[in-house]
Amino acid sequence: MESCRGRLAVVTGASSGIGLCFCRELAHRGCNLIMVSNQDCLTQCAGDIAADFGVTAYPFVCDLTADDSIGLLLDFIDSRRLAPDYLINNAGIFSFREVTATDPARVDCFIDLHVRAVTRLSREFALRFVRRGSGRILNMSSMSCWMPMPGIALYSATKAYIRVFSRALCYELRDSGVSVTVACPGGIATDLFGLSDRLKRLAVSLGVLALPETFARKAIDRMLKGRKQYINGLLNRLSIFFVAITPTPVRMMVKHRLHDRMS
Repeated sequence: MESCRGRLAVVTGASSGIGLCFCRELAHRGCNLIMVSNQDCLTQCAGDIAADFGVTAYPFVCDLTADDSIGLLLDFIDSRRLAPDYLINNAGIFSFREVTATDPARVDCFIDLHVRAVTRLSREFALRFVRRGSGRILNMSSMSCWMPMPGIALYSATKAYIRVFSRALCYELRDSGVSVTVACPGGIATDLFGLSDRLKRLAVSLGVLALPETFARKAIDRMLKGRKQYINGLLNRLSIFFVAITPTPVRMMVKHRLHDRMS
């Protein structure tokens, strides 16, 4: 596994959750960072990481769903004559709501963030990496990409796109010296799902959720080894089969007992 000391990584969704864990783990290994997020706390997060680990961390605050966001990020990189070695497409959103009950702007946000931004960023950085003959891309999908369950249609469908796109791009770039890894995590103890801290601690202790720090470390290991895909945990890998054969009555039970109650 290659060392990332002295390298430069671009991480989206970098101000919280798994994205912040990615940044801290990379910085722990001596990797410099370009941290991308739409949160105002990003500058403070970058400053803390730089102070804690002695690396350079550039904050870039932007909304990746905006039409000009990719161009602005590339201009930021080029104006400072930076040459990233890694791209981690981590930024994402989640909601538990039926498609027909989802606001059109929210629908667009899922597509813009999980499909358009991931595709554009992967393409732009792949072009740069291919010209140099090296580079690594890590795209964040989800275990839900195998789960056409009521209430998470937009999330699971766009995450399925990320997985299929990443696997295909991996093969397209196979002879160029550039690797593409797609990570499909099961439940991770972050704020994405809106659980309280108490419930997250309980879920981790029961093994239902994994710690984001652990997932980030192992996902980075897979990226640096050039692996095509990473699914954390044996139980998650086995569950893919059982989810695929879940009968319709069970799916409807999830809808009526969980989704409708939450709504």
